[in-house]
Amino acid sequence: MGNSSRKGEGEEEEEGGKDGEEEEFTEKKKKKKEEEVEDELPLGVEELFESGDPVLDLSYRKFKRLPSRVCGLMHLEKLYACGNSLRTLPENISHVQGLRILALDFNKMEDVPPAVCQLINLTRLYLGSNRLMSLPPELRNLRSLRCLWVESNYFQSFPRELYDLPNLKSLQIGDNRLKTLPSDLVRMEALRGLWLYGNRFDTFPKVLLRMQGLEILDLDRNKISEFPSLKRLKGLCLFSYDHNPVEEPPNVSDEVLVVGEGAAEFLEAREARKERLRKAAELEAEEMAQAGEEPVIHGILKNSSSKQAANEAGTTSGDTDFKDEGDVEEAGTEYDGVELEYDVEGIEYETEELICEGEGFEYEGEELEYDRAHMDYEYEELEGRQD
Repeated sequence: MGNSSRKGEGEEEEEGGKDGEEEEFTEKKKKKKEEEVEDELPLGVEELFESGDPVLDLSYRKFKRLPSRVCGLMHLEKLYACGNSLRTLPENISHVQGLRILALDFNKMEDVPPAVCQLINLTRLYLGSNRLMSLPPELRNLRSLRCLWVESNYFQSFPRELYDLPNLKSLQIGDNRLKTLPSDLVRMEALRGLWLYGNRFDTFPKVLLRMQGLEILDLDRNKISEFPSLKRLKGLCLFSYDHNPVEEPPNVSDEVLVVGEGAAEFLEAREARKERLRKAAELEAEEMAQAGEEPVIHGILKNSSSKQAANEAGTTSGDTDFKDEGDVEEAGTEYDGVELEYDVEGIEYETEELICEGEGFEYEGEELEYDRAHMDYEYEELEGRQD
């Protein structure tokens, strides 16, 4: 009986070994099959690889893994891989050090791929609509980063790792789960555009009142019932507060464009007031000219020479050139900024121009492009423009 027992045990061990070998064989077969699937590139992709174009668009190709051949394209500057099923990127993607723009929106990433943090020349990184809850400390390596999109993820607290990005000017972190902002957010001195729409704020974050460099602030679709005066934000150009339970527009400077409930009436009344002042100033100047007196500018400044005269006279204006970079006109207001790209109705990468369109205004700048309603990426090169 003892021998038969030992024999049984031996047979079990042999069977267990066979099972292990079968599992290993199955795993290798599965991996090989995946590699074969990767080699079967979608129609037209092979031509993209061989084109030598510095821009590669692999969006919406149903990739589960980024084709390994991408890692050998050392000439690549802009890579778009949106709308696939990517969970990470191959480590060798870090070899493509010429990458300046990387778009990974609408994938299945739960973490920022480590290789991304080694692409030190990135200026724009798009990670929206993934499954991110945090950012890795290694993100601080991206010191050239100017624009970061992490909207429509699962952030419950503001990622302090962003403090170590000295050139970050535009942060899109809408449609997350933020309830508060840290009091030391002011450390992000370079920040010019901040999108916080679709979060869970029920009070206005007071730290924003100390963000003197902000030019665009979007707090749409929160639960804020009262806004403080925003006049202390001297650099603010656009403030959006739509779909918050407020009764009237917040108190802002005359140069600020506002978007939200009652904003159209507010802007109309403001323009009417400016028009009255303009006509009064013109009438006064005409009367003084008829009387042979030198006109004194104290209302509307129309050009640089009159502005200089006003400065010399110590006077102020309610209608100065918008940040000395553009003109503000209602029903088609245009704003030429420096680093932001913003669009309420349609997103476009690659225009290198921030375009902000809504009811009653149009905004043009240079760093962000944004749409919260419908994503439509276009990758057209601008002639004569460089990042």
